[in-house]
Amino acid sequence: MKNLFEQSAQAEIAARLKTVRPGSPRKWGKMNAHQMVCHLADSYRGVMGQKPVSTKTGLFQRTIMKWGGLYFPMPWPKNIPTMPEMDQLAGGTPPVEFQRDVAELTALMTKFLTSKKVPHPIFGAMNDQEWARWAYLHMDHHLRQFGC
Repeated sequence: MKNLFEQSAQAEIAARLKTVRPGSPRKWGKMNAHQMVCHLADSYRGVMGQKPVSTKTGLFQRTIMKWGGLYFPMPWPKNIPTMPEMDQLAGGTPPVEFQRDVAELTALMTKFLTSKKVPHPIFGAMNDQEWARWAYLHMDHHLRQFGC
């Protein structure tokens, strides 16, 4: 199962991210491509404790939902609302300049791999392997959202 500790998975995600353009059309959801880049960056900031994030967790979310989200062999469902702090149409970091925001996302993705993390707002505490799996799946989900 792919995760961001694998060099091949990092290279895949980085290559796919380079194909995103400000005008890339979305296949689902409300964000545009630039907002998606900022959403992903905010997600890394949140789990590294650099951006406050509300929690929406319970026993079901920390067990069954976490296992399904990380290990069930299906793509994540589309159109699931995110936390307001990560929603670029609500409290997320507004886009500034596309290439700069992509570079920031790339730097955050790299920093994430070695940083201390706070509990996931839905899945709760996760070990390093689970975080690396989550990071790959989250990036994959949103890159697929824009056909990348």
